[in-house]
Amino acid sequence: MLSTVLIIDKRVELSTKYKKCITEGDINCVIARNLKDAIVAVQEIEPDMIIVSDSIEESLNSFCQKIRALTYNTRPVIIALSKSADTTDRINVLESGADDFLSEPVNIDEFKTRIKAHLRRDVELNLDNKTLLPNQKFVKKALKRLLVSENHAVLLVGFENLENYKIAYTELAADKLIQTFIAIAKSALDENDFIGQLDDNNFVIITSKFGAEKLAQFLTFAFDTVVPKFYSEADNSRGYMLIESERYAGMRVNPVSILVGGIIDGFNVLASVDAILDKLYSIKKLAKIPSGSNYAIDRTKLAGENSVIDMPVNKNIYIKESDDSLGYLIRTTLELQGYDVQTEIDTNSAMQPAIIIMDSESDMSGLDYLKILKSRNNFANTKIIVTTTVHDKTAILSSGADLYLPKPYEISDLVRWVEYFINKG
Repeated sequence: MLSTVLIIDKRVELSTKYKKCITEGDINCVIARNLKDAIVAVQEIEPDMIIVSDSIEESLNSFCQKIRALTYNTRPVIIALSKSADTTDRINVLESGADDFLSEPVNIDEFKTRIKAHLRRDVELNLDNKTLLPNQKFVKKALKRLLVSENHAVLLVGFENLENYKIAYTELAADKLIQTFIAIAKSALDENDFIGQLDDNNFVIITSKFGAEKLAQFLTFAFDTVVPKFYSEADNSRGYMLIESERYAGMRVNPVSILVGGIIDGFNVLASVDAILDKLYSIKKLAKIPSGSNYAIDRTKLAGENSVIDMPVNKNIYIKESDDSLGYLIRTTLELQGYDVQTEIDTNSAMQPAIIIMDSESDMSGLDYLKILKSRNNFANTKIIVTTTVHDKTAILSSGADLYLPKPYEISDLVRWVEYFINKG
């Protein structure tokens, strides 16, 4: 799961052959048959490499330019495949943004070797200098792919008291302790798993959701078994570190431990990589105990036969209406239906309304406010109904509205839509 390759090729037989050739334990391959699917895949999985053939409906030159503009932050390797062997064609495609050009038919062994060489270089450019693990940039790219995953789990492993250990035993000793943990983790991972370094104290592991909890249990047990070897006999007999440096003289510190927070499945309800990390850090905090390593896992909840789960229903509705009399009528009607109606909203609050009913106003300025709301992660599950006298449906829906309701409208129609969104969840 270390590298992901996107093949853009209309030809079923050849693209399947290329995919079979490339796919290995640490390389995942995805095929897009048209440009629309290709753009979606680029945005969703941020591939490390894009292989594009001249079978697409756009010229390779134009496509490479567009992909470079679209992926300037992630910078995937681009390999162009073409039936042309003309030197001018090669030069033009390479100047347009491709990293390599292969003329078809390709030698399949050379093709495989070139792909591996490009991917190896890409990985090496994103390794931490000390641990030789994929760095934060690569980790976040791997986490983004979880948003469309159904079979994976992610573990966040963080060190406790490591900074104090550095003070007591030097940074070199701390580096050896980290390297020992990495060796323990790698011994338990298979070729389809991923481990990367988020920062000096935190590591991310992506693995199968079926073995994630056992992996967390093994990591905490194995680390606590090995860590006493990194302490003096005096510290081991006391059960804690006694820091002797001038600044921290006499300070008692618990031994180094690891805390593991994990998420098994359910990534589709998380809106972004930051949302995944926030949840992982929160779960990791739950694992903290006075001393020793521990783990906490957030897993999909299962209900047994005849069990009843009461799911809370968010009935908060926010109204932004320029017509005061209409706003009062909407509010009164909805309150009579049992909804909690607000006319003020805290955009930073974690608890957001289930529905926003917003007047775009005659100059369409309300759409700017809509775009601001949609850019916030905490509004991911909020449905937005835009009412307007300007009947530009395309502009309104493109701004992020879930429903376009032209004025004038019947209040009963609005209530019916509110009920629909509330019941839909």
